[in-house]
Amino acid sequence: MSRGLATVSVATVGLFAISYLFASSSVTKGTLLTMLPFASALAIASLGQTLVVMQGGIDLSVAGGLSLYVVILTKYPAGDNSRLWPAIGAGLLNGFLIGRMRLNPIVATLGTNALLFGAVLWYTAGIPTTTTARLARVGGGVWLGIPAPVYFAVAATVLVTAVAKLTPVGRRFEGVGANEVAARTAGLRVTRHQSSAYVWAQVLYCLAAAMHAGIVNQPTAYEGNNYLLPTVAAVVLGGTSLLGGRGNLVATAVAALFLSQLDQFVLALGVSYATRTLVQAGALAVGVALYSVNWGGLARRVAGRRPTKVAPT
Repeated sequence: MSRGLATVSVATVGLFAISYLFASSSVTKGTLLTMLPFASALAIASLGQTLVVMQGGIDLSVAGGLSLYVVILTKYPAGDNSRLWPAIGAGLLNGFLIGRMRLNPIVATLGTNALLFGAVLWYTAGIPTTTTARLARVGGGVWLGIPAPVYFAVAATVLVTAVAKLTPVGRRFEGVGANEVAARTAGLRVTRHQSSAYVWAQVLYCLAAAMHAGIVNQPTAYEGNNYLLPTVAAVVLGGTSLLGGRGNLVATAVAALFLSQLDQFVLALGVSYATRTLVQAGALAVGVALYSVNWGGLARRVAGRRPTKVAPT
């Protein structure tokens, strides 16, 4: 087990224990059945962000992309189940097109995010649309006592992890992210691997949007706004370096569960929405400090600077 997976797993178990002791309403059956679908959608979106971060990039178009996919999956079908699959196809096609248009990670994704929000406003005029009955059955369904989106999140995590860790393409993908210069020397197609991260990230955002659209009966045009900071936080808490390289996708999914339960715990304490946002930002800061700072070396330096006591003569 990697350090990131072990750390976030222990933190998640500890959080549930603390929630039970100090805010038991956040771990009741009804609350968990409400929280887990949103955690599943966040986990799927965070998998896409992890792929991008593994290539040393960061995707700021999560909010706009996920918002656009949500409105496509709800407004185009307009309550007609037979039009749901064409809407999903349109969302996937849009993901491929967006993913191919990559320049500087921050500038390109920030600009893409603005374009996507423009498309959302043009397409919806800011008016919410009701989810189709079929999508609602998937997003709000419970199979064998477990919310249906959990199965999709587990399947996506297993599939993406298997491809990234067990296939030659996945190993080359990780190699490019770990050392671009060495990858070019070895003859790997660096640009193709880097752009593919954004392509598959958008596909995963589309799947997350499908889950979210099914969970929320009448989604707004800005549903993706709640996913930008949490996806980055989940990646960092899962132990994936923001500088690129290997990433633990299972740890990212567990971190998404941690963040979702943390939100429920803070909500049960009765704090404001602004405070909840600060808690998410704090979790991101803790994740960066936890994996980026050499705490052992820092402790040794601090210990070395302590003044030595002079023995009395």
